[in-house]
Amino acid sequence: MATADERKQILGMVQEGRITAAEGARLLQALQAGAKKDAAGPDARWMRIKVTDLRTGNIKFNINLPIGLVRVGLRMGARFGTGEATFDNEQVMNAIRNGASGKIAEIESPDEGERVEIWLE
Repeated sequence: MATADERKQILGMVQEGRITAAEGARLLQALQAGAKKDAAGPDARWMRIKVTDLRTGNIKFNINLPIGLVRVGLRMGARFGTGEATFDNEQVMNAIRNGASGKIAEIESPDEGERVEIWLE
């Protein structure tokens, strides 16, 4: 089952206007479905995404997602592009398919003052 923190993070994104209520509902449904799949298998996998403010070093966003949510998350993430930074969705999907672990991507956007790091755990 999805943790209370994960549900609160999604609801917080809706409240802040970062995603719509419909997107939040889909994320909550996918989170629940992903949690059921992860609980069934011994190799539960997670994606951790962390956004850091380059000016202050403070973490602006830090979330762990079940791999089952990744496709939904990648589609939603495309809506929140960071200036000149580019993101290769296919690179992430290939890493998941190939069973990679550890940091798989790091994207810095000096114009936006942010660094995004992605890990598979």
